[in-house]
Amino acid sequence: MTEKGDPYENAIAERVNGILKSEFLLNKTFACLSESEEGVKNAIEKYNNIRPHDSCDKLTPVQAHQGNGFLRKRWKTKKENELLII
Repeated sequence: MTEKGDPYENAIAERVNGILKSEFLLNKTFACLSESEEGVKNAIEKYNNIRPHDSCDKLTPVQAHQGNGFLRKRWKTKKENELLII
């Protein structure tokens, strides 16, 4: 599910998959492969360019990456998570 196989990234990937399935109806059965590919493409486009994210101060991911200002951190790093577990 993740680029480097890091288990800490898996939760993020699962969260994104859940959002795509529930909010963008990708949990349905598609008639053919091309229909499913188009559905996924449209969902990702909306997720990145239209849907505001709480973790990005209600900006879309594209807006957050283009911004020049300060974006408040609302997530924990792997190191912070390790400290909480101990």
